[in-house]
Amino acid sequence: MDFGLLVLRLVVGALFIGHGTQKLFGWFDGHGVEGTGGFMESLGYRPGKRFAVLGGVAEAGGGLLLFLGLLTPLAAALIIAMMINAIFAVHVENGAWAQNNGYEYPLVLAVAAGAIALSGGGAAALDGMFGLKLGGMFGFLGIVVGIIGGVVAANMRHPEEEAAAEEAEAEEGEGRQAA
Repeated sequence: MDFGLLVLRLVVGALFIGHGTQKLFGWFDGHGVEGTGGFMESLGYRPGKRFAVLGGVAEAGGGLLLFLGLLTPLAAALIIAMMINAIFAVHVENGAWAQNNGYEYPLVLAVAAGAIALSGGGAAALDGMFGLKLGGMFGFLGIVVGIIGGVVAANMRHPEEEAAAEEAEAEEGEGRQAA
């Protein structure tokens, strides 16, 4: 069982390090803070660059902590918050399945992070090596914090402002053409 947790921690942690560094530095075919910031703005997060940095740090930091098995409930909280936010901001309107850009993949990642947190990360986790017993209730707390954080983040976006700005811009363009 501990070997299975190690494999899961390493794979999920490494993937989140990659996702975070895509946002922060443009690594692994990412768009960096500039491109990710623009995408965040299009989703209704303002200022977009700030949210891009916050998301990148949460993903890369949470991924690194998960990879190491260090402060595993915190790692899970960061990952779960990011995935809950992604589900509501990008995927929920597309249904469940990944081939339709649905929420299947982020949900699986959030559940995997939660399961790792509940287990305490396994014998090869730094938490255990430092004598920290952070599974069980601490893992559950990490899951709850992650869910709350994700819901709060998803409610910080204001896509209606983007739609209103685009509409005003279109009307302004029509007014110039009529003049």
